[in-house]
Amino acid sequence: MRRRLTVAVLLLVAGTVVATSLASYVLVRRATLATAQQELSGQGRAISTTLSGNASLTVAGFRRQLAFVRQAGNFAAVRVLLLSSDGTLTGQLPPGVTGQDLDPTALQAGSQVSGHTPSRLVFTAVPTPLARYSGEVPVLVITRRVVSPFNGLTTFGLVGAIGLLVAALVAAALARRFTRPLVAAVGATRRIASGDLDATVAVGRREDPEFVQLATAINAMAAALARARGQERQFLLSVSHELRTPLTSIRGYAEAVLDGTAEDPASAAGVIAAESRRLERLVQDLLDLARLDADRFSFELQPVDTVAVAHQVANGFRPRAAALGLDLHTTADTTAPPWALADYDRLGQVVANLVENAATFARSRITVGTGPARPGGPVLVWVEDDGPGIPADQLDRVFERHFTSDRAEARRKGSGLGLAIVAELVGAMGGSVRADSPVPGGGTRLVVALRAVPPPGTAPGPPPAVAGPPG
Repeated sequence: MRRRLTVAVLLLVAGTVVATSLASYVLVRRATLATAQQELSGQGRAISTTLSGNASLTVAGFRRQLAFVRQAGNFAAVRVLLLSSDGTLTGQLPPGVTGQDLDPTALQAGSQVSGHTPSRLVFTAVPTPLARYSGEVPVLVITRRVVSPFNGLTTFGLVGAIGLLVAALVAAALARRFTRPLVAAVGATRRIASGDLDATVAVGRREDPEFVQLATAINAMAAALARARGQERQFLLSVSHELRTPLTSIRGYAEAVLDGTAEDPASAAGVIAAESRRLERLVQDLLDLARLDADRFSFELQPVDTVAVAHQVANGFRPRAAALGLDLHTTADTTAPPWALADYDRLGQVVANLVENAATFARSRITVGTGPARPGGPVLVWVEDDGPGIPADQLDRVFERHFTSDRAEARRKGSGLGLAIVAELVGAMGGSVRADSPVPGGGTRLVVALRAVPPPGTAPGPPPAVAGPPG
């Protein structure tokens, strides 16, 4: 790139020099001919006036006068032609000038004729009445050769060569300035691509703003990749732990049953079944996230009775809650219809994930509630537990993928996928989700807000206001 940039600048300067030289030559040549022609016309009129006013001029004196004029004026030729009444010119024409150039018609009218030939020969013809000529009109013809302006192009070419040399030095300096940060950026990106996420592009204090922006963007990309790698490593560790724990239990109880050392085979089979369901849940979470990323989840949005969903999920989870020693109950605010625009199955999955998360931290109680945020506002579905709560600096992060809270007294460390799936599903249904902690009495409340709609079969009223859940 550096070489191409230097060559491009040199070609641009060289083209400019050549174009300027040609244009200068044409303009100087035209100006020189015009100036010489104007000057020669004035000299011709002066000489003609001098000759025609001398009545005592003899033939010998006339010739001497012409010779003197030619030498003094540095003319190429000074001739006198005779113009007859029919427009014929007699006499010897100056070299390079033809009769058509002199325009006999204009001369008969008493006008001076001036011009130049393509060979840079400037001429002027002036009717000069003399006393010794009565039938014909003498015409004084003077020519001068104009020096070619091409000789000045040598100096111009020398100046152009010096300009090219200076342009080459400047182009090389600019090329180095432009390509140095690009080379550094390429080197850094190659290191990043090879796995060195600590590679950065150094930003100098005098760098151009565009290069500063490029370096900043590359450094930000490397930092984001490093964070993503850290999250991926953390996620893999979490998932590995989640997989290893139930697999260890399954293997241990299965071997005990096979060896006949299990005291209670039915209880061992129950543990194996429970741990298998735990594995299935984790795998399903991974699949759900993959499908959400690929936009392969289908949503059938329609009016959904949130109370019915809450009761169905709670009823299905009560046996497990009882096994964990937890009191699971539901509550509903019936001051307004609990219908929301949602997908029935996906909303059930959302509530189930929230209950599963609450069971991890609850000490003795889990509450699933529904109700309007306020008249005309969204419909809320929340799950509340009496666990240790969430630190204030983690409330905005609990729905991030692979994030696991450091709350104490958790029954097990999750993979950080359940609440991420909740956020994805609720967002796809046009709702929002938030975490509140502490709630009255301590603990955590996870709140889903969905758009309220009229129950099926009722006349539609004014559109409900879509707002976030109350703070």
